[in-house]
Amino acid sequence: MNLFKKRKKIDELDYNLINEYAESGNKVNKLLQILIIIAIISLGLTLLQRLHILPIIGEFLSVISPVFIGILIAWLLVPLTDKLSKKMPRVLSCIIVYILVLGTLSLLLAYTIPNLIDQVKELSKSIPTMINELQKFINNATENLKIADNSTFNTLKKNFFENLKEIDTGNIANMIIGGTMSAVEIISNLCLGLMIGFYLLFDYHKICKKIFKCIPTKYQSDARELRKRVNSSLRSYVQGVLIIMLLVFVSQAIGLTLAGHKAPLLFALICAITDIIPYFGPWIGGIPAAVVGFLISPLAGILTIVSIVVIQVLEGNLYQPLIMGHTMKLHPITIMLALLIFGHFFGIIGMIVATPATATLKVLFEFIDEKIEFINKIENA
Repeated sequence: MNLFKKRKKIDELDYNLINEYAESGNKVNKLLQILIIIAIISLGLTLLQRLHILPIIGEFLSVISPVFIGILIAWLLVPLTDKLSKKMPRVLSCIIVYILVLGTLSLLLAYTIPNLIDQVKELSKSIPTMINELQKFINNATENLKIADNSTFNTLKKNFFENLKEIDTGNIANMIIGGTMSAVEIISNLCLGLMIGFYLLFDYHKICKKIFKCIPTKYQSDARELRKRVNSSLRSYVQGVLIIMLLVFVSQAIGLTLAGHKAPLLFALICAITDIIPYFGPWIGGIPAAVVGFLISPLAGILTIVSIVVIQVLEGNLYQPLIMGHTMKLHPITIMLALLIFGHFFGIIGMIVATPATATLKVLFEFIDEKIEFINKIENA
């Protein structure tokens, strides 16, 4: 009897081990398949770049960017609009949602933009003083390290400070003009996007029905299921990212203000925007803040780094688990490869869209994989 029980336990253990190995094997296969897809996309993009087609596509996409903004706005706001539409006419629910969203944004911008402009002005006025302080610090350091008489080092130092002074005097005006022009373009695209978004939001379900009518009838149910899965994954991701960006902006602004930074709102905004990029983003945004912090004073620089590290710890251990959970369910290697490939071809914008684009591919691939398995089961039955 005891031998029978032991044998049964061994069989159960073997069965569990087989299941574990099978599950781990499936995970590895899926990871490899996603990596193969990313590699194929990379080769395709390289070919388009070599044929000079990619820049043309990029220009076309930049021209129609307000349409993409409108689609994104409508897509994000449709769940709330649908809930309100159950109790009131569709057009009224669209207006109320837009008033709520635009009202909230207007309040945030009304406080942020004037303070941001003042801080940028103050920072630009402080640049000559910062450069002089940096020059004194380097001179003292070179004397203490006994390399002040080194001709190569002195030449490098001279060129470095001449370039800094050129930035200080000549290029700041050009940078401000260029930044203003970019801001005007972004605002105009956003306004057009909001207008397009309103009409898309109003007719969202009608447009979706018309799109599905273009798909053959036998594939419509699959297309609806795929759309449902992609929507569920991406919408929660985008909404979560926006909330985390806001939290990082507020937290970083408070931290940099306490650190004695000259432009806490400006650098908090940079940190919040670059935070969209997984792994590398927070540090890309933190470097300019740390550099300016050290130009103000060594203490301000150290406190700036402390603030950046503390916010990253908070984000990794509090913001991300609470808000995002495991929304994307992507392997870190997959994310890093996607960042490298999309970043290479599309720059910062590519790095921002790399994660959601890869997640969409993953959902699509898993859906196709399920269908193939289902067909194989029917054929083998």
